[in-house]
Amino acid sequence: MDVSNDADEKSDALTQFLTFELGHERFGINILHIREIIEYKQVTTVPMMPAFITGVINLRGNVVPVINLASRFGKGSTELTKRTSVVIVELEQNDTKLEAGVVVDVVNAVLDIAPSDIEPAPSFGSSIRTDFIEGMGKVEEGLLILLNMNNILSVDELSAVVDSQQST
Repeated sequence: MDVSNDADEKSDALTQFLTFELGHERFGINILHIREIIEYKQVTTVPMMPAFITGVINLRGNVVPVINLASRFGKGSTELTKRTSVVIVELEQNDTKLEAGVVVDVVNAVLDIAPSDIEPAPSFGSSIRTDFIEGMGKVEEGLLILLNMNNILSVDELSAVVDSQQST
């Protein structure tokens, strides 16, 4: 059995990314982080939270923090429209799992991207912090910013929101 061929096949495996728009930019999140996509509805605000935390929603009995991704990137708040969605993602840090909602302007599609079509995060040229970027996906329409959700959404910050809401 030739192990090198098996390794090559695995490294060529496509990764799926949910693509969406925020402002005039296109982003992608690894589909393994996505739990579901829901319509934007009323969000309960939580006092004394960072500006990028819009508040919380009740998702089937669970308190889920909602993040305004545009605000997290320092671009102001997302303008709410009929196409505004909340992407529910699952985060994991230090054996702690937490769901969070991310507000996006519009969800586009799921794209398959080969590892050979993913470049490292640029050290310049992006309007968001490079530690928020997992890589740059080369797609037909140009480049897609692939986000590192664990760096964007701190589990400690989100846990504080959930804990403060559950204690009231």
